[in-house]
Amino acid sequence: MARATNTTNTANTAPMAHQTCPLTSQQVVDLYFLEHRAKLLDIAAFLDRLERAGGDEGRQDVRVRALTKAIPLLTDPASAGRADRVRRVQELLSDHTSEPTPAAHTQSALGADPQGDY
Repeated sequence: MARATNTTNTANTAPMAHQTCPLTSQQVVDLYFLEHRAKLLDIAAFLDRLERAGGDEGRQDVRVRALTKAIPLLTDPASAGRADRVRRVQELLSDHTSEPTPAAHTQSALGADPQGDY
């Protein structure tokens, strides 16, 4: 299969993503749409459950703030033609601290940078 060359998108002059997926876009939709529809419904259910729960501490949790900030990146026009949504979300959720933590406070990863600007 021939790879697409890196061209310029005339609509917004952003570099186009390289074709690295062996499937056509229709095959991607046919194979993966229902799986990702379910994931989107899971996120919606989580946010609804959070709103119905008592107390504000959960809604102010850094993980919830990070998730809320990450969701618009999925449809951000700046990603059109770039296929960089995963990178942008991962960078947003990553802890960019370069110094090691002296002692772990929990048994598992937090999933969002506790010092992040969410």
